[in-house]
Amino acid sequence: MKLYRRYINAKDQPKKKAEPIPDKHGSYGALLFDRRWKDKRSLILTRDNNKCVICGFDEGLQVHHRQYLYVKALKKFKSPWEYSNKTLITLCSSCHQRGHSKFKVPIIYI
Repeated sequence: MKLYRRYINAKDQPKKKAEPIPDKHGSYGALLFDRRWKDKRSLILTRDNNKCVICGFDEGLQVHHRQYLYVKALKKFKSPWEYSNKTLITLCSSCHQRGHSKFKVPIIYI
């Protein structure tokens, strides 16, 4: 009888405890919770006077990468905090969304 145990219906098996759902989404999204990104983001927000550089709105601010850098030797993109300050700008969520819908962020291969 033990030989056929692995074929028992799944509903007869004890239920496993569900894994908690992480509060981070995707690999890039997880990087945005990193202390290094939070520090870099704070620096850029301060530099831009905590206002959207396009419309001047001061709520729902996001830091936008004006380009992405792909490191061919490592076969991966640079981490969000590894970009120079001049490639980062402060945008409100509306301007950020509108920009992404109109323009593709260029990828620079290094």
